[in-house]
Amino acid sequence: MRTVLVTGTGGAGRTTIAAATARAAARRGGRVLLLSADPLDDPLGIPVGAAPVRAGDGLWAARVDSGDHFREELLRFQERAATALELLGARRLAGEELTELPGSEQFALLHAMSRAAESDWDVLVVDLPPLRQALAVLALPEQLRRYLRRLLPRERQAARALRPMMAQLAGVPMPAQWLYEIADRRDAELALVQSLIQDPATTVRLVAEPGPSAAGALRTARTGLALHGLRVDTLVANRILPGDAAGPWLATLVAQQRKCLDEWYEEWAPEAPLYPVGHLGRDPHGPDDLDLLGAGPAPEPFAGGAAGPAAGLAGGLADGLDEPGPETAPVLWPVEDRLADDNLLVWCLPLPGAVKSELSLVRRDDELLLTVGAFRRIVPLPSALRRCTVTGAALTDGVLRVRFTPDPALWPRAH
Repeated sequence: MRTVLVTGTGGAGRTTIAAATARAAARRGGRVLLLSADPLDDPLGIPVGAAPVRAGDGLWAARVDSGDHFREELLRFQERAATALELLGARRLAGEELTELPGSEQFALLHAMSRAAESDWDVLVVDLPPLRQALAVLALPEQLRRYLRRLLPRERQAARALRPMMAQLAGVPMPAQWLYEIADRRDAELALVQSLIQDPATTVRLVAEPGPSAAGALRTARTGLALHGLRVDTLVANRILPGDAAGPWLATLVAQQRKCLDEWYEEWAPEAPLYPVGHLGRDPHGPDDLDLLGAGPAPEPFAGGAAGPAAGLAGGLADGLDEPGPETAPVLWPVEDRLADDNLLVWCLPLPGAVKSELSLVRRDDELLLTVGAFRRIVPLPSALRRCTVTGAALTDGVLRVRFTPDPALWPRAH
């Protein structure tokens, strides 16, 4: 399955571009699902609920209902924990009195993505929240699985027969079996979403309206995406004004957009194609407008080079369909073997846009705690590096190179 995760700066039209991308992909054949987390915007012009509904030839659409998901999950938890709640004298909550709590939208979106991953879609287009929130959502499965492994380690389940004895010795109750079963189910669901996000056929599509504020947000997000190993397939520059716009006020905006487009082309190409989408002169709504956005043609080329992929928003979404798609290689963090020359192994972490003053590294056991500005990730070390000690690091040309020296007490010696 080919998956496109659409996000961008706030108010840039990412929901509309996601819908246009889904329609463009559906026209090329196969089964396409558009999954939206936006409870208000409805660019397809049809009512959409939690269950997929047909929205055109080969196209289905569904909307994440975080309120229903929150109520279902809490009611199910009450059923599983009924005995413990009764011992505490707790009164159960009824479904009609439950109001979702902040943060439930993220878990509802992950649940919807896991259900989509289990189905037989050829292309999945996910309309994510704005950039900062989207990065937090995409990082959540890996983070939560790490917490579950630390708080409820699997090896403890093997000792469930000893829990009564352990409870008497420790003087505190041991976790009940149902708690481990819930953790297992959650881990399995999170693993499915994590594999979907990290799949080589999954890419991020960024949407932004050219301007100074968007340029700064994209520059920051570029580093965060690289930190989490996410690959950008296209940068969609939305709402481009025509070059012949009349009046000094519009001419100033046109010049600002063209300058920003040239800068984006220099910064992002050839890593990710730049695809400008022209302003329709109105708010896009309905299938006809979406087809205009998805198929182009884009505005006239700018000084930096070609306007974008010739296939429009459907470019690169043919994996699994009739024609071959582009290379979808995963983002790799290679280890350079310099043992023969310098007795070093060098772990290369591409972090475009990273600033040395905002970079922090901490080695803890077999993990590396990596902080870049507002973003943080805890990653397990490759097996060879676990038998080494960190001896230095350097950030050069957007690549962080962490140097490791083999630990003589752990590294196998040649005889």
